Amino acid sequence: MYYGTIDKNRPMSIPKNAKQVFKGVIYNVYQWPQEMYDGSVRIFEMIERTPTVDIIAVVGDKIIVLRQEQPGRVEYPSLPGGRIEYGQTPEEAAHAELLQETGYKSEKMELFKEFFGDSKTYFHQSIFVARGCKKIAENNLDGGEKIIVNLVDFDEFLQLCRDEKFAISMYFKAIMYEALLDENKKKIIKKSIFNQ
Repeated sequence: MYYGTIDKNRPMSIPKNAKQVFKGVIYNVYQWPQEMYDGSVRIFEMIERTPTVDIIAVVGDKIIVLRQEQPGRVEYPSLPGGRIEYGQTPEEAAHAELLQETGYKSEKMELFKEFFGDSKTYFHQSIFVARGCKKIAENNLDGGEKIIVNLVDFDEFLQLCRDEKFAISMYFKAIMYEALLDENKKKIIKKSIFNQ
């Protein structure tokens, strides 16, 4: 869990005096007394979600996109990724999820973007670019996953932001939309992904 001071560049974090009132598998709920501007006190509340990673995995001039099925959910596109396990760094989780879900290994894993949720939910999401990916094994899925690995070009990748089922951070979807609407932003993102 992240406890810290409020940073102007990210949403409010969970304060140190917060008490955990619910512990779930993926979500925890915290409450704390908050003094208001008029001197009164109210109970504030935030949800914390287990941190996750997503990987933009580059294979030549293509990007790996998954077609996934999970119990109780219709098929949806996603990037390789998943929860960060206790004791893992985000980069370690990115390497592990890429190999598990796709069978690919990356020569170089680089942090692309981080997001931290919003004013009511603390959710640390790390997006990595994995370059020089090579297939070294078959994927090793858990019992709740069915995954088909596809390679798409950059323009197809950007078009995924138009798919409401595309499972990626809403903040990253906004970046993808901007790239579709602005040729300069498109060039910048393409360069940062393919290192050109």
